[in-house]
Amino acid sequence: LLALGRRMLPLLMYRLPPLFAGDTVKIGEISYKLKTPRNPELVPVNTVFSDSLPQTVVQHLRWIMQKDLLGQDVFLIGPPGPLRRSIAMQYLELTKREVEYVALSRDTTETDLKQRREIRSGTAFYIDQCAVRAATQGRVLVLEGLEKAERNVLPVLNNLLENREMQLEDGRFLMSYQRYDKLLQEHTKEELDSWKIVRVSEDFRVIALGLPVPKYKGNPLDPPLRSRFQARDVYYLPFKPLQSLSSSSCALFCCILCVRVSQLLSLATTLCSQESSNLGLPDFPVDNLLPALHVLNTLPMLSSQQLVQRLYPYNSILGKDGRTAVEGVLSRFELLDGRRKLAPSAILSVSRTKDLEGHADVALLVADKDVTFQVPAGIKELHPPNSSPTFISTPSHSQLMAEMMQSHMVKDICLIGAKGCGKSVIAREFAEMLGYSIEPVMLYQDMTARDLLQQRCTLPNGDTAWRPSPLVTAAIEGKLLVLDGIHRVNLGTLAVLSRLLHDRELDLYDGTRLLRWDRYQTLKEQLQFTDQQLQERSIFPIHPSFRVLALAEPPVVGASTNSSRGQQWLGPELLTMFLYHTVSPMARAEEMKLIQGLTPNVPKEAAEQLLHLTHSLRKTNDATAQSLASSLSTRQLLRICRRLSQYPEESIAHAVNKACLSRFLPSLARASLDKSLANCSIPDTPDPAEHTRDFSCSVKDGVLTIGSVSAPVYDANEKMKVPDVLFYDNLQHMMVMEDMLKDFLLGEHLLLVGNQGVGKNKIVDRFLHLLNRPREYLQLHRDTTVQTLTLQPSVRDGIIMYEDSPLVKAVKLGHILVIDEADKAPTNVTCILKALVESGEMILADGRRIISAEGRPNTIVMHPDFRMLVLANRPGFPFLGNDFFGALGDIFSCHAVDNPKPQAELAMLKQYGPNVPDATLQKLVAAFGELRSMADQGTITYPYSTREVVNIVKHLQKFPDEGLANVVRNVFDFDSYNKDMREVLIEALHKHGIPIGAKPSSVKLAKE
Repeated sequence: LLALGRRMLPLLMYRLPPLFAGDTVKIGEISYKLKTPRNPELVPVNTVFSDSLPQTVVQHLRWIMQKDLLGQDVFLIGPPGPLRRSIAMQYLELTKREVEYVALSRDTTETDLKQRREIRSGTAFYIDQCAVRAATQGRVLVLEGLEKAERNVLPVLNNLLENREMQLEDGRFLMSYQRYDKLLQEHTKEELDSWKIVRVSEDFRVIALGLPVPKYKGNPLDPPLRSRFQARDVYYLPFKPLQSLSSSSCALFCCILCVRVSQLLSLATTLCSQESSNLGLPDFPVDNLLPALHVLNTLPMLSSQQLVQRLYPYNSILGKDGRTAVEGVLSRFELLDGRRKLAPSAILSVSRTKDLEGHADVALLVADKDVTFQVPAGIKELHPPNSSPTFISTPSHSQLMAEMMQSHMVKDICLIGAKGCGKSVIAREFAEMLGYSIEPVMLYQDMTARDLLQQRCTLPNGDTAWRPSPLVTAAIEGKLLVLDGIHRVNLGTLAVLSRLLHDRELDLYDGTRLLRWDRYQTLKEQLQFTDQQLQERSIFPIHPSFRVLALAEPPVVGASTNSSRGQQWLGPELLTMFLYHTVSPMARAEEMKLIQGLTPNVPKEAAEQLLHLTHSLRKTNDATAQSLASSLSTRQLLRICRRLSQYPEESIAHAVNKACLSRFLPSLARASLDKSLANCSIPDTPDPAEHTRDFSCSVKDGVLTIGSVSAPVYDANEKMKVPDVLFYDNLQHMMVMEDMLKDFLLGEHLLLVGNQGVGKNKIVDRFLHLLNRPREYLQLHRDTTVQTLTLQPSVRDGIIMYEDSPLVKAVKLGHILVIDEADKAPTNVTCILKALVESGEMILADGRRIISAEGRPNTIVMHPDFRMLVLANRPGFPFLGNDFFGALGDIFSCHAVDNPKPQAELAMLKQYGPNVPDATLQKLVAAFGELRSMADQGTITYPYSTREVVNIVKHLQKFPDEGLANVVRNVFDFDSYNKDMREVLIEALHKHGIPIGAKPSSVKLAKE
């Protein structure tokens, strides 16, 4: 390949530039007569980079011109990346044509293409959308991402493509120019207007851009639609980066780096070949080579392998075979230099650039050399590295920051790292260092393109309008946009951002166009327009400092799309959008430094033991142990250490069991955890004082004491919202409440997990009653959406008003939000709670924003007393919920709630049924105790709970004459049709002297 590249070089440098002669543009022998555009601001600018275009591009442009002259619509098909779009835009700039661009997504509907209904002063009318505007005004309609659109949406364009005809919703009819002109000879224009006939311009064309499906993900083309286009394969230009760099750099640079450039090009070509895709390797993002080579130009001491990892993070996206294949190719082209020398780097200083606004000079120490280069920066004050008291820098983090700075110079970044490893903290520190304001956007699975870009709203007078999303305001104001959870969002929705990420351009639903800064300035100069005039035409510049930083969890290799473990989200399309950096797990010494820096009072020995356990779990190849390690993320370790520094006498085993929720682990995983605890010499001894200690609770002089923990009673304004519940104290529930109070005083949000009927709601209500805290209650279910979690829309006097949901009320007033049945809602919905818990920020559907401190307008400041208590059933059968603990467990302090132990349960039942004989209560407690242990062992599936026993006792208290055998049927009749289950139950109940389902064969009971 190297030899081939060198032989082809002279051929590739040959050019065939387009020629302009007066009002004609010529490509080769084909000429096109230019027309003066009516709206010159819609003609693309600055898309043709130089007079000498690569030969391949010129051939593509010549072909498009042929089809244009024939009046045919074209379809540019090819691999992901901005090349197809840039060729289309170059053609439109050369021929001075106005463009109507639309990025199709899975949310695109007919109204986005034809006509949309708007309300003005109480009257509804239709506004033409891109396809209709392009047809009537003679523009070129560029449709990008045809494979993203849902099936049967695009056939709405079929007749417009074929016959240039379309019936519109407002009664008008679009007609081809030939037929219209023919009618015009026989009728006047007024007559045609009265018949609502509109002429489709002879200059109207469609350029569609799409990926070949099935090679890439997406919907295949509908045959009737496909047949209406002329196709052209636009493949990568493997020589483009080489040519650009060679012409822009000095001869010396070429000599040194030319070999490395051709090695990287050979790698890219190999990884894009058919053989590679047969091996299941995703395409190499060829278009990102140019920014990567810019980094190499600035920092020639970087190893090529480091660079390849940023472009193509094969360790994250491929399995063992794939990694071996890629490393084979790397060694073939001598690119495995990173094994020998990984250039260590750190940021020395960050300072404002004197002569260039919106930039900062960053001095890096790379491989013992000082290198200074310029990067975009925000408008706030810059912070020197390691100046933040809440950020403890470790060697691996400073290395990562330095590498992020290098990528930030040229392109947007994506950080990949496991849950709770500190991605958000790194992003915040990175932004502060460069003086950026952060705009966090929490992504979720059913997010639509409208949620990302613009949402519908109504003005106070009832008119419909569009509200720009935080993403759009961040682009205009030059903030750092943090896309949190890019692994969750659907690729068909994310595709609408590809033009923003590649070209820094964006077309919005209301017709607004955001242009790249330099293109906006060129447009202003060419047309002699002021900012005001361009803004009247809905054209705005994207701030030159604007950057995107995406955060994601590692892709799951080989996972299906809807796998519960996660998905293989990082495909060829996303590879072209960012440069990738992996947040590697911290070394033990680094994590120790971090823990001691953030929780200085933690007992050193306890922290050592905790880290020993965590790292031994992380290092094993055993999948069970690794899943346990994911529960002990850095975030969770910090929580445990905060608690240990406050209560140093607590056992580490208790904290670990709580974090892993070991009570509900499968037996194999629990055995593995116990074994690991024993190996790390962490004793799992029960508290000897547990049974002798006085677990009473009392409120005295405005102070609540539960067990050994005290807290002041809250002075509530809204007394009616403080829960009041019938609650009989028992030892086990007291211990849970004492544990909850410890975490509550440390400022944690709590998660209570347990089987049904063990008293989760009772415990929470009693806990809040004792603390005198008002509560807001929210019950989740299958159809809960992000919108219903935050706001309830209602129409008042023809205006959509948003009522605050219990969540927003609790945040405003400092109440406790109790979220019940959290496992019933999809985890992609409940994940938005992460932003609220972690950073105290959340964006509401009406454009308001919850923030943690006073600041900008249109915000709700989070009350310092706000807290969340979340209740969920344990994961796994027979509960039919989602794994809330698996998805969000590490942002809450978790508590397992179990049925009370026999003694405690007996004491409680006596209070519910004081007149029920003790012998009967003991039989019930013993029988249910046995059934529960059978459920734990997996013999039976249903976990019989305290709620069921209490209901039996209540019945016996009220109707003492009814036999016990009769009353227990209230619980066990559910199982009367399951033969195996029934036999197991009858045997267990008979053993404890409860004569249920007695037959003549059970005579020994009768003797009793």
